[in-house]
Amino acid sequence: MSGEASHLTPLESRKQRLIAESELNRAELSEEWRTMTHEAGGLARRVKTVGRWSSAAVLLVVGVLGLRRGPRAVGVKSGWFPGILNGVRLASVIWLAFRERNGT
Repeated sequence: MSGEASHLTPLESRKQRLIAESELNRAELSEEWRTMTHEAGGLARRVKTVGRWSSAAVLLVVGVLGLRRGPRAVGVKSGWFPGILNGVRLASVIWLAFRERNGT
C-alpha cells in the first residue's frame, strides 16, 4: 500500500457502512434480548408469588367456611367431636398454606 491511494467506490463505501450498521444493530438486539429475558424472569417470579398467595388465601377461606358451616343435619345438635374435627381441618389447611408460602 505504500504509495497507493486506497479509494473506495461509492458502492464499496455504502457496503462497508451497511456492514457496520448491521453489526451495531446486532449488538443492540442482543442487549435488548438480554434485558427482555431478565424482565421476563422477574415477571415470572412475581406471578409465582401471587399464585402462592392466592392459593394460600383460597385454602384459608375454604377452611374457614368449612369450620363455620360444618356438617349439620336439620334439628340435630352437633357434638363436641365434629367441632374438634373442623378445628383440626382448619388448622391443617392454615398450616399447609403457610408452609407452601414459605416454600418448605
